[in-house]
Amino acid sequence: MYVKNIVIDGFPHGKVNVTCNSWVHSKFDNPQHRIFFTNKSYLPSKTPSGVKKLRERELVMLRGDGFGERKQFERIYDYEVYNDIGDPDDKGDDGIRPVLGGNKELPYPRRCRTGRPRSKKDPLSESRSTFVYVPRDEAFSEVKSLTFSGNTVHSVLHAVVPALESIVTDPNLGFSHFPAIDSLFNVGVDLPRINNKIGLMNIVPRLIKAVSDTQKDVLLFETPALLQRDKFSWFRDVEFARQTLAGLNPYSIRLVTEWPLKSKLDPAVYGPPESAITKELIEKEIGGIMTVEEAIQQKKLFILDYHDLLLPYVNKVNELKGKVVYGSRSLFFLTSDGTLRPLAIELTRPPVDDKPQWKEVYCPTWHATGDWLWKLAKAHVLSHDSGYHQLVSHWLRTHCCTEPYIIATNRQLSAMHPIYRLLHPHFRYTMEINALAREALINANGIIESSFFPGKYACELSSVAYKVEWRFDQEALPANLISRGLAVEDPSAPYGLKLTIEDFPFANDGLVLWDILKQWVTDYVNHYYPETNLIESDKEIQAWWSEIKNVGHGDKKDEPWWPELKTPKDLIGIITTIIWVTSGHHAAVNFGQYSFAGYFPNRPTIARSKMPTEDPTPEEWQCFLNKPEEALLKCFPSQIQATKVMAILDVLSNHSPDEEYIGEKMEPYWAEDPVINAAFEVFSGKLKELEGIIDGRNADPNLMNRNGAGVVPYELLKPFSGPGVTGKGVPYSISI
Repeated sequence: MYVKNIVIDGFPHGKVNVTCNSWVHSKFDNPQHRIFFTNKSYLPSKTPSGVKKLRERELVMLRGDGFGERKQFERIYDYEVYNDIGDPDDKGDDGIRPVLGGNKELPYPRRCRTGRPRSKKDPLSESRSTFVYVPRDEAFSEVKSLTFSGNTVHSVLHAVVPALESIVTDPNLGFSHFPAIDSLFNVGVDLPRINNKIGLMNIVPRLIKAVSDTQKDVLLFETPALLQRDKFSWFRDVEFARQTLAGLNPYSIRLVTEWPLKSKLDPAVYGPPESAITKELIEKEIGGIMTVEEAIQQKKLFILDYHDLLLPYVNKVNELKGKVVYGSRSLFFLTSDGTLRPLAIELTRPPVDDKPQWKEVYCPTWHATGDWLWKLAKAHVLSHDSGYHQLVSHWLRTHCCTEPYIIATNRQLSAMHPIYRLLHPHFRYTMEINALAREALINANGIIESSFFPGKYACELSSVAYKVEWRFDQEALPANLISRGLAVEDPSAPYGLKLTIEDFPFANDGLVLWDILKQWVTDYVNHYYPETNLIESDKEIQAWWSEIKNVGHGDKKDEPWWPELKTPKDLIGIITTIIWVTSGHHAAVNFGQYSFAGYFPNRPTIARSKMPTEDPTPEEWQCFLNKPEEALLKCFPSQIQATKVMAILDVLSNHSPDEEYIGEKMEPYWAEDPVINAAFEVFSGKLKELEGIIDGRNADPNLMNRNGAGVVPYELLKPFSGPGVTGKGVPYSISI
């Protein structure tokens, strides 16, 4: 049974409150006695002597002994590498995937150990099963499980997707014309009658519509916000550029600081490192108003650079059926009105067989052939950005990198530790949703592999990004912006940063939220650690930080950039970074997914055909000249790829009816202490103010990256939201 809280009354000083929020199992399942602590928080050194041993005993039970297969009722937190993505026992060689983590070539954060037996066909991999263990108290609440996340995600993956696949005669069939894409939102897709024993139409009413014909259901998609505002915005260069600042993936755009652009990859393997984007071409595109050197000096040039990350995978991915990828660079110019204008896209294929390196630059143009080539080049770049967003900005940097924090917190911080109680709301349900992702989203031949450009190399690519890009110290928003050249430190500027692009919606709203979070953490930490030496003498907090660095993110344990933990200021920085990632960062890259990518031509997840200019035959080139629109439609995802992704994005963008938004409800532990109670009230009040600040910015006609005809206002960092797909709301935790 689920025990929410225990209240013991009758004492002269009043009630004693014990908040449990835990599943308690029969002694026949779990003979260990359960320990619950009162709502008053204690540092280890200040723990009442009567409960010191109980505090230590509880942590020992939570750590387990590292052996055996975990059972559903257990509450054991331990570490394992990602060796359960593949499925060799069922899918043979096609199901084998490399182990991520525990080696220098493919480093990765750790996941929760399940202890399942090893695969019979691949001893390096863990066998798969329908049950994926997570510690019992990490499971979804009853409301969340029954009304939303558990059954909705599960139902879409195990009922809607198979129903879609059952009606597909040709998995490579694309859309024949754009009205066929529009029909997804006004006619729908006829499905065979789905078994409604699980109450599917009640769980996903946005997607599944009952019809009078008892033999069929209809998959009918809601019109995404982008399409509602402006049906043709996806076609426009201004929107292509705007979404790098106010779209799904504001984590890739960066300042150009060196010229010429040059690859760091081995030229003996990948060909000449020099970019084909020349000084003359850029100066022509910006109308001769300044030289490239002047544009760089004045911080006017910006880039989406997926060249070196993707180039090693180009030939491997291009061997997969129906997938084409290039290394890419996309260059933008900051105009006088504060918006970005695309200048050029470079696509590169490394040497393959007897063919030398191929690279070509495409620019916006007024003549028909060049204009269609530009549209196709944008489709390729957007597929790169979509894959990077899903695999790196979203999965790796929020879901995946957070799991070690959760494991370490439960293994090393007692439930009565004030920092445990500060972090706990930010970790709810994350391990459960991550387990579901490993089961059916990022697994071999799952949704991500079948519908995003890297195919079976998807998770491997995220490991490479972890190796070359991820640093804990740069997960803090201010440090991240500075590292990309999008801000510089300036004590006279708001929040101590001056933005390179003043109208950068994600950064503008994010810095306000970051500051609010940091002030709340500062008030909280300073209350419990009034003296500097209390940090170094706190054995639990030191063990916690050591385990995160050396075990949870052990493949990066020797990096010099890990922050020290010696003072309250150090702890404030570490905690603020963690809760920013679980709240603001995740909200910014997750809850707009359907709004921006539900109409897939705006953000195709895959490109299925090569550029017409890459070694074309005369027949191929003539076909492109005769039917360029058909060439674009063939490049887009197939019908089954597009509809599967749309169904998943609809669910992932959805807020549960019991969503827990930052600053909305006070934890009972916080209410117990008058100082923390008062600090939370300030925290909550500032978040309500942020709502008004964002509304005011979206109404300002001078801020063209978030206001204008047909422009979707930037609301992803508005703290509060109702249930459903709203494109706003910042939950405490990564719960979907």
